[in-house]
Amino acid sequence: MEFMARGKIFPLNKTYVMGILNVTPDSFSDGGRYLDPEKALARAREMEREGAEIIDIGGQSTRPGYEAVPAGEEWERICRVVEAVVKGTGAAVSVDTFYPEVAIRALEAGAHIINDVSGFGDDMLRAVSGSGCGCIVMHPKGAETGDILSEVRAFFRERLERAGQLGVSPERLCFDPGVGFGKTHEDNLRLIAHVERTKIPGCAYLMAASRKRVTGIPCGNPPFEERLAATIAAHTAAALGGADMLRAHDVREAVQAAKMTDALKAVL
Repeated sequence: MEFMARGKIFPLNKTYVMGILNVTPDSFSDGGRYLDPEKALARAREMEREGAEIIDIGGQSTRPGYEAVPAGEEWERICRVVEAVVKGTGAAVSVDTFYPEVAIRALEAGAHIINDVSGFGDDMLRAVSGSGCGCIVMHPKGAETGDILSEVRAFFRERLERAGQLGVSPERLCFDPGVGFGKTHEDNLRLIAHVERTKIPGCAYLMAASRKRVTGIPCGNPPFEERLAATIAAHTAAALGGADMLRAHDVREAVQAAKMTDALKAVL
């Protein structure tokens, strides 16, 4: 099995790390650091040296309570960064957006993956269907029936079917359960602990818990930058359960943990 993204091929026989590059003034833990394209490229190169095989570029915060910025403003924030990272690294470039028009422009600039936290609706699927890009499909809400695992799996299956109808093949899909998006703390824990119950066979799976509230609550809510150990614990549990990709702020440590997790999986 493979995850395919515009010529970038990721065999699903190891755990990949996606490095976070927020080009925003207000992201919850690193807002304002990488607004300058040169600083952003330097950070992308650093993450690549540390072992990140995907760089995820975001132009607006999706922290709890965020207010969306318009598509034009989002693209203005990230356009030069996307171009610089595509040209200046060998990593796959992912763009975090829920706007089809931003996705189209990002792909024109050379991006390989679109990461849509709103769930990859039909408009987004249509916008990217002919591009060959990878598509990260996130579950964007809380439980409605009280059974978060069943609801997330059902959502993924519905999106898989609809993607096929609109020309997006399974090997281009990567599902993300949306930890931290409208879910209770207990539901977030269940999603991390039971990847095998939401994973769709034949498709990649991303866990994105880095520095989020779910990693802070059990540890007394330390500052965001002091949640590395808790993040690694959450991501390791998810990878042991079947997650193929981990979205992380602290790339060097995430890569080391992923390599150890893969060694353990090899002997299970």
